Amino acid sequence: MMPEGTSSNFSDKARSLMHTLARWFPTPQFLLLRAAGIDISDSSVKWIVITPDENLHKVQSYGSEPLAEGVVVDGAIRNMEALVEILKRVRSKLGGIRCAHAALPEEAAYVFSMHVPEKTKRDQILNMIEFELDGRVPILPNAAAYDFDIIMEHKDGIGAEIGVTVFPRALAESYAAAFDSAGIKLLSLEVEARSIARAISSRNENEPITFSVDFGRARTGFAVLKRGIPIFTSTVGIGGESMTRAIMEKLSFTSEDAEIFKSDEGLLANGRTKNPGVEAIIGTLSALTDEIVKHYNYWDTRRDDKGERMTPVGRTLIVGGSANLKGLIDYIASRIQAPVERPNVWQNICSFDEYIPPIDRKTSMQFATSIGLALRGI
Repeated sequence: MMPEGTSSNFSDKARSLMHTLARWFPTPQFLLLRAAGIDISDSSVKWIVITPDENLHKVQSYGSEPLAEGVVVDGAIRNMEALVEILKRVRSKLGGIRCAHAALPEEAAYVFSMHVPEKTKRDQILNMIEFELDGRVPILPNAAAYDFDIIMEHKDGIGAEIGVTVFPRALAESYAAAFDSAGIKLLSLEVEARSIARAISSRNENEPITFSVDFGRARTGFAVLKRGIPIFTSTVGIGGESMTRAIMEKLSFTSEDAEIFKSDEGLLANGRTKNPGVEAIIGTLSALTDEIVKHYNYWDTRRDDKGERMTPVGRTLIVGGSANLKGLIDYIASRIQAPVERPNVWQNICSFDEYIPPIDRKTSMQFATSIGLALRGI
């Protein structure tokens, strides 16, 4: 079934793109085009354009456009016309850029890792993945869009480890149709966790396994990253907006005042747990942290048939528009009994010794996905 408001007849351009790519992920030559990173959520469309300036990469433009409730629901496009109008507005602010990399919602994604023989050709790997789909995802191969990233090559006979991402093809096609109708050439689609990983991961072979938390307005996405490649994703419908509403009710604040309270006082407000504002926050935060603990402990303690830990989590990184809650990092760290931090989402773009981006640190937490998408073309 196509999303509401989507025509069953895609434009010739969209069909041409589908046939040219043969899959919903970019071939290397597409990465040569200058492109924006565009992140579509249920509540907004965020974008950023990063361009080279002599020996530096700099932010050419960025911004966010709100989405009315019901335009995108749980990542699915419900009002194509409204989304296209917002994308047209975004296009007018891209400084002449007409291409984009975009993310697909984690709610619809299936992510897993598997091994393939060393030096296996790409077409053969895709055939192996298709064979695996039946036992791993509830989507028929002919209704799926899927691709993989190589995590590492093993030299002990195990073969190469790959991270696989699978989406319903109809969902990918609906996003492609929206961009095409807005006059934006869509170069790639990928899972949000992969975009975030590109911004926060060094891809160094010694980088520890990372548990990533994308704490958003309406939901929170979890991902386990191995050398910057997702091997697991999950989403829960818990976000910062419920905290905001509870603070507004408890303290008779406006929405703006509630957001300021979360950022400036949060869990560290005077009186701590006896403070009405803190009490308003704790209900949502406790439910979210229970989910974090559950996922963190599962992956951190997994063992193989030899009793050895398979995915020991070395760090937990939190991004997203709600990641700036005062006291959040210490609260979660105390629950999982491990270090937690907010990453530098600019680390793969610039050094602050040479260039300071026009987006402050707190706001940059909201742009982790779009930054990672923009990095595809750098």
